[in-house]
Amino acid sequence: MNDRILLLGGTGFVGRQLCSALVERCGGAAADLLVPSRHPERAKHLQSLPTVRLSAADVHDEAQLTALLRGRDAVVNLVAILHGSDAAFERTHVELPRKLVRACAAAGVRRVVHVSALGVGPNAPSRYLRSKTAGEAVLRAAGLDLTVLRPSVIFGAHDHFLNLFARLQSVFPVMPLAGAQARFQPVWVGDVAGAIARALVDDATIGSTYECAGPQVYTLQQLVEAAGRWSGHPRPVIGLPAALGRLQALAMELLPGEPLMSRDNLASMQVPNVATGQLPGLAALGITPASLDSVAPTYLSPGRGPARLDAWRARRGR
Repeated sequence: MNDRILLLGGTGFVGRQLCSALVERCGGAAADLLVPSRHPERAKHLQSLPTVRLSAADVHDEAQLTALLRGRDAVVNLVAILHGSDAAFERTHVELPRKLVRACAAAGVRRVVHVSALGVGPNAPSRYLRSKTAGEAVLRAAGLDLTVLRPSVIFGAHDHFLNLFARLQSVFPVMPLAGAQARFQPVWVGDVAGAIARALVDDATIGSTYECAGPQVYTLQQLVEAAGRWSGHPRPVIGLPAALGRLQALAMELLPGEPLMSRDNLASMQVPNVATGQLPGLAALGITPASLDSVAPTYLSPGRGPARLDAWRARRGR
């Protein structure tokens, strides 16, 4: 077991679940998990976990990254963005792996688990997927003890996917949807975290790439309809023609804040976000993936999971 682990992106959706999984796997005593963040005060949810230490740091600063790696047995890279400029994708998905390679060499760390994405390829249609492809290539070329995981869209109690579509349907009477026929094979966040934890335990995974996908394939329209149904706000979902879909995505990009969907997201959806079957999957890691319909209703349904606090939030104006 690699006991002293640096988790890059450990305060995010997958990172939080991974911290819990690693603490549980190690009985809350063996692992030393270091989680850097530029805003550690926003990650208080991790402070209650034994052996998890938060560190105020900018992982894009190579000197700080090297210092964080000293004394570590392994590093997990979860850092990723879904939206941004060419420069932002390059900085996050390509330049950070380059800095990580150099920092690992300087700190004497060889073991790396890297989370990429299904659909990567040099000729992929989106900046997101092409930058993810380049990041993988950087790490492979370094000769590290590398394991790569490629998940489909990840769901779970605090996801920004099904929860988003559930919230939208609680507000709007109809859901116009770009990319309605895009295909996904959603995977539960607990299974992704379990796969990472297993890779860290098992050196036989070094040099391999694993596709992390759930047991069923859905269209985006089916997923949006399910989110509405499970949250108690079913709405008609109307698939948009390609041209209107691109116009909708452009309009969302022009709104303040992070867009709900961008033109680059639409381009990514041209590639089915499903397992190819040409690489090992979760079963090879000893994981039987949970189905969407066995998990999602437990946190989307009114009065269950995080949704059980909705009425209180409404009374408090939150």
